[in-house]
Amino acid sequence: MSAAAKAYKYVDDLWNDAELKGRNGIGRLVYRSNILGTDGRITNTGGGNTSSKIMETDPLTGEQVEVLWVKGSGGDLRTSTAENFASLYMSQLVNLKGIYEAAPERGAKTAIEDQMVSYYPHCTYNLNPRASSIDTPLHAFVPYKHVDHTHPNSVIAVAACRRSQALTTEIFGEEVVWTPWMRPGFELGLTLERIWAERPNLKGVVLGQHGLINGADDDLECYKLSLDLIERAAEFIESRDRGDQTFGGAKYQTLPADQRDDLLVALLPWLRGRLSSAHRVIGTVQHDERMMRFVNSNDASRLAELGTSCPDHFLRTKIKPLYVDWNPQTGNLAGLQAALEEGVAAYRQDYAAYYERCKRPDSPAMRGADPTVILIPGLGMIAWGKNKSESRVTAEFYNCAVEVMRGAEAMDEYIALPEQEAFDIEYWLLEEAKLKRMPAEKEMARRVVLIVGAGSGIGRQTALRLAAEGAHVVCADLDANAAQATADELTRKYGLGIGVAGSGISGCGPAIATGIDITNRESVSAALRQTLLAYGGLDHLIVTAGIYVSPRPDGTIPDEAWGLTFDVNVIGPFMVCDEARRIWQAQGLRGSAVVTTSVNGMVSKKGSLAYDSSKAAANHLVRELAVELAPLIRVNAVAPATVVAGSAMFPRDRVIASLAKYNIPHSAEETTEALRDKLAQFYAERTLTKTPILPQDQAEAIWFLTSDRSAKTTGQLLAVDGGLQDAFVR
Repeated sequence: MSAAAKAYKYVDDLWNDAELKGRNGIGRLVYRSNILGTDGRITNTGGGNTSSKIMETDPLTGEQVEVLWVKGSGGDLRTSTAENFASLYMSQLVNLKGIYEAAPERGAKTAIEDQMVSYYPHCTYNLNPRASSIDTPLHAFVPYKHVDHTHPNSVIAVAACRRSQALTTEIFGEEVVWTPWMRPGFELGLTLERIWAERPNLKGVVLGQHGLINGADDDLECYKLSLDLIERAAEFIESRDRGDQTFGGAKYQTLPADQRDDLLVALLPWLRGRLSSAHRVIGTVQHDERMMRFVNSNDASRLAELGTSCPDHFLRTKIKPLYVDWNPQTGNLAGLQAALEEGVAAYRQDYAAYYERCKRPDSPAMRGADPTVILIPGLGMIAWGKNKSESRVTAEFYNCAVEVMRGAEAMDEYIALPEQEAFDIEYWLLEEAKLKRMPAEKEMARRVVLIVGAGSGIGRQTALRLAAEGAHVVCADLDANAAQATADELTRKYGLGIGVAGSGISGCGPAIATGIDITNRESVSAALRQTLLAYGGLDHLIVTAGIYVSPRPDGTIPDEAWGLTFDVNVIGPFMVCDEARRIWQAQGLRGSAVVTTSVNGMVSKKGSLAYDSSKAAANHLVRELAVELAPLIRVNAVAPATVVAGSAMFPRDRVIASLAKYNIPHSAEETTEALRDKLAQFYAERTLTKTPILPQDQAEAIWFLTSDRSAKTTGQLLAVDGGLQDAFVR
């Protein structure tokens, strides 16, 4: 750590001089930003911004010019790199004041306020494509080389108190002043410039209902000042902590873990179905001690109704959550569902009324009236979003909101942002424009897919294919380590996402892994349980797992191998679909199931009697399931032929046995892959296309049958065999 390290109790001092070796300018700004963003008590995911005014070489004149590097629009301090920062000529930003001041009407929410954002690209240094944040003027006009604007729970608690201004003075004395809420923009930047001009020795400003801004001419000094101010506010709050009487004390008790999870597993898909009428949503569950202290409390219903305070929070949490006053000690699932039905209906009506009260002539259309945060005593918080990352962010923000309310109520009385101000942030035309600039969602976005057999071969390739289309993938396999390897591969490729919330498995990213034995109903149920606790539902099921028992030299297999073959290849897919049926029925959402069978089920031949018979049964099972699960769930099959590459069904001994069976020259010294290639090419020569069949070929077909591209197809068998004439459907 730095020699200037100081002991903090309520924030983490992460500055390490050794990590700054070789970093200059923007590199140091990225470092400062990352360590500030790493501590969730300092700022929330995507929230706050940092800046440095750095002397750079003008690419046209070669002269030294002052450039403002500031976290760009949509960036996140914890994960930002240099590419996430906008760069603007300070001289040009200063010149923008003339344009602003020449407008006939100025101030927050005036036309010129929003128009100023369109001028920022004209100030860009060195053709930097990163869009500037609406907070750019705050950093440009605060008179320091380095500026931190953060959203600390402790300072927002001060900013969201009824006596916010007086408390600011009580905590910080003359070093920090309070300014009333003002929507971020050019006017707020000029306001901060005036405040510092009047009080040049000021260390920081508490932005009413919003957060903290402070600066210094040295970046380490700026960082330490941020920590010091946040620590002082936190110390003040903790000195007034109410202990067992926080939030008015406990009204209900948290359910035991097993009972809680049982109830969540039954509730989540049902609830997801009712919140997915317009667009499907992905869930995140939070039931840590701090969240439970709030949702179980006497004051939870009152405070939840007030809504959140910080603008960054309610952009995802909406103006308020849905609190369900359900007694976990005496209630049951049916009663909770009834309370939720009533609560969601009332929430929709209330939200629509809020929109009508507050909308302006040019307001965007209402985006949806469903709650994104639901609070249930005994169970916790369930947050919803368009994907796992978004729902984790939503959960994180309400965690922050709870801490803000705790601090505010400890000091004084919590107040939320006024309704019209909240609406004007939520439906700000600049925010709407940002939403419209976002790339279109991928085809499998908002979908949860369970892939049985994801540890290798066709299953692994299918996991890769569907994840590329935006699916949330549950990788299941008898070999749990192989399943985990696939899930890890997906997470490395697509990232864990942002947001730091979620209890247990619910804190996951876009892929998880679980062991599964499809011959054991309890094992199947356990895998589905993990799926629901992770994502809140299930849309698609893919079973690629199968077994082939090599025959003895006389061409037969033992009786017990017959049983195992049918258990895995026929009863297994049925059992997984049968367990998933309950989830699908509870959700009421359309989905699909795809089973990997085989063209062997359509061709009579010598040498694989049990396997071929089981696949024939599996082919017909698919047709039966299509009837049983209609109209919600489509069921189809992909029928491969001799997919050798990467297949767990073709271990070395089976490959060698097949090569010997077909008199294909080979040597025991050859690698397994070389032997597989020989066998694959032999099989390819028997097809009309003369090409080996790869796992990727099967994955492409499975993707088609899983997706809405085949929305009118069910009960069908798609052969992906390179063209085996004997397997043509007659």
